[in-house]
Amino acid sequence: MGKLIDFDGLFEEKLAEYMRRLRGKHTEEEWEEIIPKLYLEFGDTYIPRAKNTPKGYFAAMTDAELISLLKRHKEEGVPVSDFLCRELGSRSPSALLSLLGGDDPAVLTLAVNLLGANEEAFDAYFALLEREETDESVAEAVCDALKENADAVKERAISLCKKGVRKDLMLDILSRVKQPSDDVFEMLLAAFRESDGDLPIRAGQLAAYGDPRALDDLLAVIDREDINYLEYRELKFAIEALGGEYIRPRDFSEDPYFLQLQAYMASAPEGDPDPDAHKH
Repeated sequence: MGKLIDFDGLFEEKLAEYMRRLRGKHTEEEWEEIIPKLYLEFGDTYIPRAKNTPKGYFAAMTDAELISLLKRHKEEGVPVSDFLCRELGSRSPSALLSLLGGDDPAVLTLAVNLLGANEEAFDAYFALLEREETDESVAEAVCDALKENADAVKERAISLCKKGVRKDLMLDILSRVKQPSDDVFEMLLAAFRESDGDLPIRAGQLAAYGDPRALDDLLAVIDREDINYLEYRELKFAIEALGGEYIRPRDFSEDPYFLQLQAYMASAPEGDPDPDAHKH
């Protein structure tokens, strides 16, 4: 196979010329709607260098050729076309699964994003999570995929969590389990009670899990005077998400997080980021 074709680069050249010809004809918001449509049309446009359309160029390749091409794009720093990704995503998962044994974070993340919550990938996903050298960005992509089918991987996530393997990510997966489980609830609640500097994350996980038995713990913590404004907001959200209510007036007017957010939102139409942050 010869030199790689940068289809996205070719599209950008055509787009730049098109926008020059129509300068002043569309608003920025209109261009945001037009450009994706133009990109799809580009997929069916004959490209002399490819002797095919972008879609047809990739569709004519075997799984092995697509994988080889993807690796070359990453190695040579040529942007990976969305048309290549879509074609790979339409093929048998086995093609993408072969990429999960590699070590290039960019390739691994792309493969995970294309495979998603496919159960055929779960063994390879957990193998990646257990490898210490796996890049954190890859582990997070795996976690995002597994959260979509958390019930199917519950036991494996519990096992890794107990071993202390990527505990934060395992708790995040467990917080998305739908089938009620005392084991999962107790692990999430224990993590909340033991939280040190990650209180908002742990409260968010309890909110995502949705068990109202956590309300007593959440209400006890939000009533503490030592919590900051960010912790207060996340705790209040979690309490309300579980059907509870916290109405005691609190004063965060001197809290640095509140002041920072207030300054950021000063020009926003809604004004005050949280009216409950002041004494009434």
